[in-house]
Amino acid sequence: MSKHVPTYELYGENTGRSPEFWLHCETIRSRSSLHQWEIRLHRHESFFQILYIGAGSGDAIFGETSHAIHPPAVVTVPPGLNHGFRFSRDIDGLVITILRSHLSHPPGERSPLGEWLATPHLTRLDPDNAEAAYVMQTLRRLGDEFENRRSGRNEMLAAYVGLVLRLTARVSDEANAQEPPLNESERRMGILNELIQQHYRSHRPASFYARELGVSPTHLTRIVRSMTGSTPHELLAGKLIEEAKRQLVFTLGSVQEIGFRLGFADPAYFSRFFLKYTGETPRVWRMKEKVRLEGA
Repeated sequence: MSKHVPTYELYGENTGRSPEFWLHCETIRSRSSLHQWEIRLHRHESFFQILYIGAGSGDAIFGETSHAIHPPAVVTVPPGLNHGFRFSRDIDGLVITILRSHLSHPPGERSPLGEWLATPHLTRLDPDNAEAAYVMQTLRRLGDEFENRRSGRNEMLAAYVGLVLRLTARVSDEANAQEPPLNESERRMGILNELIQQHYRSHRPASFYARELGVSPTHLTRIVRSMTGSTPHELLAGKLIEEAKRQLVFTLGSVQEIGFRLGFADPAYFSRFFLKYTGETPRVWRMKEKVRLEGA
């Protein structure tokens, strides 16, 4: 009989009861010392975790496989993975827990970063490597930003998380140069995702993105369908809906203000657009989602 692996919200705590919660940060020492320096196998269905180990040593257990941790290093753990840790008593570092819905690239998304986030990684950080050093500095700044409630805190935390994940994936990929190169469709899809991130608030048509990629609109549709199963229009609409949902839950702006931020000059059109893709108005969806998070 297989051993039962518990599913925790956050080490068994209901940290998600506040609708403002989307990220939690604490030292590895403060948590692991309560459990004799060992976090037994468990999983989080709704959370993505980043562990930064600056000093000490330990093991990261992914499923049934143990990996030795040699600092400085970053461990990334996707939702739904059975994982655990053993740490030395001189461990120094941070554990950052993020709501999956708040990640700009959901784990498993058909993009290089989405696929990287869908699997666990133990990434060594060489302090002499400029990008690895920047990851270390950014993680320390993230911890400081979380601890000190200054103005713009949520925006800074989101920016730090995005930087850390993107750069850690790059450092990890460079360390695994044996991986096959991206094919042309994957390369163009990666560029398209970056372009959408830059311009989605401007409501540019699919023809704009085709032009930027140097392909015809028909060819762009073929690429997007083969990689995602959606049309370019559906991809663009999905990005707007994803960001609308994030702002409805994690900001205090009114529905009208959020619509304006996302490029909708007419609040009624924003509500119709949201209703078309979700089946609910922004106001109703917001109320239901906050109730769901409070009960998580």
